[in-house]
Amino acid sequence: MHITRAAGANITPRKARHQRGGFMKIIHRLLDGASPSASVIIAVAFMLIFGFLMTRITKKLKLPNVTAYILVGILIGPFVLDLVPATVIEGMDFLSDIAVALIAFSTGEFFRVSMLRRNGAKAVLIAMAEAAAAALLVFLLTHFVLGLRPEISAVLTALAAITAPTSTMMIIRQTGAKGEFVDTLLPAIALDELIGLLGYSAAVSFALMRVSSRSFGVMTVLFPILSNLASLLLGGIFGALLMLMMKKKHSTDNRLIIALSLLFAFCGVCALFDVSPLLGCMSMGTVYINLTGDDKLFKQINYFSPPIMLLFFVRSGLNFRLDAITASSAAVGKVPLLAVALLYALVRMIGKYAGAFLGCHLTHASKKTRTWLGLSLVPQAGVTIGLAALAARSIGGESGEALQTVILTSGIFYELIGPALSKLALSMSGACSNKLEDLVPAPETAEGVPASPLEMLIARIQVIQRELPRHENEPSEEEKAFSEAAEEEYAALSSPVARRNKSRFFRQ
Repeated sequence: MHITRAAGANITPRKARHQRGGFMKIIHRLLDGASPSASVIIAVAFMLIFGFLMTRITKKLKLPNVTAYILVGILIGPFVLDLVPATVIEGMDFLSDIAVALIAFSTGEFFRVSMLRRNGAKAVLIAMAEAAAAALLVFLLTHFVLGLRPEISAVLTALAAITAPTSTMMIIRQTGAKGEFVDTLLPAIALDELIGLLGYSAAVSFALMRVSSRSFGVMTVLFPILSNLASLLLGGIFGALLMLMMKKKHSTDNRLIIALSLLFAFCGVCALFDVSPLLGCMSMGTVYINLTGDDKLFKQINYFSPPIMLLFFVRSGLNFRLDAITASSAAVGKVPLLAVALLYALVRMIGKYAGAFLGCHLTHASKKTRTWLGLSLVPQAGVTIGLAALAARSIGGESGEALQTVILTSGIFYELIGPALSKLALSMSGACSNKLEDLVPAPETAEGVPASPLEMLIARIQVIQRELPRHENEPSEEEKAFSEAAEEEYAALSSPVARRNKSRFFRQ
């Protein structure tokens, strides 16, 4: 990558490591002399330990863990402490596929038929409006204003449509938010991922065509779209297979093993044909949740995934070109990559808000939803960083490095402000309210006949009852034994002898 460096900055990271003294120099010598397996184990340990320690700092600053992981990757990367050998960084390339697969499978939980039937048409229109607005503004910025290379501009335009669900979902779980706002937000986020992925497939194919100087043809764009549609169908088949293999008698550990084995197998098939696993894994999760209604598996995978997500984001920070932030690159012209990243982030935010406002207006959403929905669509880290890593690997060269640097920089910016904006939107929209009228909107009534307060209360209670969790599984042996012991104790206390003794005690 040809980057204009400042004067005196001609020391490469690998040379710089030997010019440091003291404790760090000892660590560097140990890593250089260690066997390959020892280097990998020590490097992974560094990534996990430093990642955890950094979250203790970011937690006090009210920042999300993703920010901590990326910052740690930069800190222990080749441009600062240089604690992770380049061979280890390159060897952990598969983490991008696995992390994207886990995120996508979890996203599939939000494509419930019941939710789509209730808000499907509204969510589709809102998702199309906000994704198109963000993509259009980013295209105008990158292609006409900044004059970036067409392949960079195309991929950034496609990625602008995607909203990362991780931060927003975390805040929804923490606040217990419910109501019309959340019911509109979740399908919109899931659908704009679907829209963005189709655009991303076409954009990466266009970028590869530009890099390899191949001739343009209709199949150049259609083939990746058809490949992703095939991935979507195959993911649904894997979801049905997962349902068949998940028997009730399986232990919790075996359920996790079965789910991960099928998920990783699907990732392997996608890697074999050089197709992103994101769309298929989302389809796999969607089919499974609609066939079984089993959300416990998604929770279990969410408990399993944090170390993998930590390693993935730390590795993304390790690939961050710290020397390229303020420098210019031939891939983006004379504009510093930092300026490109910040302009991309700001313009995308404007597009998301304007598109969501327009979509809500067209679907006659409530005023609060129309006003605040756009702020909840700002976060963009997990999925986009994973896709940027896959695109950088496919495109290669300075274009791939510039693309990944821009997305990582904007990702850090989004993680600094995105969660706060989402929490503000959920609070201002009334989704976090404890009032019954905010949690459950007024029921629909016959035209021209308003519902009485009693009818509204009954309807709201019925809605709440339908959303209460149901105990469908048989109680465990321990629970049965506890219940039987409690019943025996109650029967003993209720016997005539016990009642006479109790009466004599109170008379004394």
